[in-house]
Amino acid sequence: MASTKAILAGLGAISALAAGTGINPCAAAAPAGPDLKRKQPEIERIVGAISPRRIEATIRKLVGFHTRHTMSETESDTVGIGAARRWIRSEFERCNAANGGRLQVAFDSHVAPVSRRISRPTEIVNVVATLPGTQEGAKDRIYVVSGHYDSRNTDVMDEKGYAPGANDDASGTAAVMEMACVMSRHQFDATIVFMTVAAEEQGLLGAAHWAEQAKQQKLDIAGMFTNDIIGSSRDEHGKIDDKQVRLFAEGIPVEKEMSEAVRTLVQTGGENDSISRQLARHVKEQGERYVPGFKVSVVQRRDRYLRGGDHMPFLERGYAALRFTEPNEDFKHQHQNVRTENGVVIGDMPEYNDYNYIAKVARVNAAALATLALAPAAPRMVQLRTAQLENDSTLVWQANVEPDLAGYRIVWRDTTAADWQGARWVGNVTEAKVPLSKDNYFFGVQAVDKDGNASVAAYPVPLR
Repeated sequence: MASTKAILAGLGAISALAAGTGINPCAAAAPAGPDLKRKQPEIERIVGAISPRRIEATIRKLVGFHTRHTMSETESDTVGIGAARRWIRSEFERCNAANGGRLQVAFDSHVAPVSRRISRPTEIVNVVATLPGTQEGAKDRIYVVSGHYDSRNTDVMDEKGYAPGANDDASGTAAVMEMACVMSRHQFDATIVFMTVAAEEQGLLGAAHWAEQAKQQKLDIAGMFTNDIIGSSRDEHGKIDDKQVRLFAEGIPVEKEMSEAVRTLVQTGGENDSISRQLARHVKEQGERYVPGFKVSVVQRRDRYLRGGDHMPFLERGYAALRFTEPNEDFKHQHQNVRTENGVVIGDMPEYNDYNYIAKVARVNAAALATLALAPAAPRMVQLRTAQLENDSTLVWQANVEPDLAGYRIVWRDTTAADWQGARWVGNVTEAKVPLSKDNYFFGVQAVDKDGNASVAAYPVPLR
């Protein structure tokens, strides 16, 4: 099989998706589409406004509550998880007042019964700031970004000991709060939910409650990011790597019985084209575009080996969800009582964070969220015609409803490639053919608006 590059060269066009070109390998007189290469000035302003100084101040304030253990003090104004959540809410409200009142700030509360990591019935409170979308046809589409504000010691049931949790996960919480304050100055077509969740360390309880409510209410959660342990660029040996972040993306969902959608993915070789992997491709492309010199390293796992985070309750309910985590964790500085052993300081304290690094990760998040919330939804009902035996590939899809839709483009890659390699702008149509074999390539269809914002790619299923 010839490579994609060789085929396109033979057709007189080299594909360059990363450069944002809409390549038409069929004809020189292709319809002109929006400029996908151009950076959006509004998104550049958002990315540029993310402040390491404010992130550091937020983290040190959270550390100052002594512990944020899920079962810690709730009545004090200075100590415990109750004081922490009230302060987080007050910060969201302060930003909201300064930015024109666009945020809807609320507690999301439920009582967790006794369980393996909950010794008594305990109120679990997420602090949620929602930035409603403004465009008809898009405002009901929701993107969620989270960090967990609870902390822990070596003993996960220790509710009174000093548990600063500066990296795990004041870093993710501060990133989410910073994004909310910066992004609420702007308007987006779709809705963005900035959420700091509780009880991650006790079993992902806060995230699970919110995700379950979303499922019951049939909310259109088009993507979810969690930021958990994004604070340090230094590994356990002292080596610094501040040029990348890991992005964990699930392939085939973990299910007791294979659903029809998963069965179709497996039958067509699309194990690397799950909705979470498609979302990860978008995050990588946009994050690296708007944060130059910083790499988004997609890890093809739902999380670190046999570990978990707050994206998992979303995955379990059928949503696309991803986890951001620093490249190399130093386990001396997480899930540990603060102490000194043999001259080595152990514990999750703020002096071990890299605040410029956290800001870079927050910028990647913000760029990805902004592009998603400004772009159209991924096309629905995308299918590949299979009625005829032919080497061309014909794709069909359902029309989008957004009023600023410009049209669609087809993207493709070799079956051994992780990221899209080629693209063809096809205009505002619902069917198009490309002279590439469905047997040799993976395809996707993206919806694009008039400003050049492209959706996540939708994977085609067979049309028999």
